[in-house]
Amino acid sequence: MLLVVTYSAAARTGLRNLCRRHESVVARRFGRAALLDETEYAAFLALRLRESHSGDVQIERTEPFNEFVAVDDAVREAAAAYADRSAKSTPYAAFAAGTDHPDPDAMRGREL
Repeated sequence: MLLVVTYSAAARTGLRNLCRRHESVVARRFGRAALLDETEYAAFLALRLRESHSGDVQIERTEPFNEFVAVDDAVREAAAAYADRSAKSTPYAAFAAGTDHPDPDAMRGREL
């Protein structure tokens, strides 16, 4: 996928027009950003937008996030348990204290 992010009103207008005119290459639109299919035509459209608005358009190549490859089982299990907690106002650090769930400070320091 190609992630196109805009940083000015004119570039956002250009992205909105691109998405309306070329719906077939748009996977998802997020206001000032859009995900485009990974095709030469989508790349052409993104590059054309960047040429028109130079530094106000950023293009990144993305890959889907596979949680089963990128994240340890303990992190996935902790996320599921935290989402299913009884007291919704409990912060994760308090929720994880005294359990086998990963410590939030330790997770902050580890790369995926």
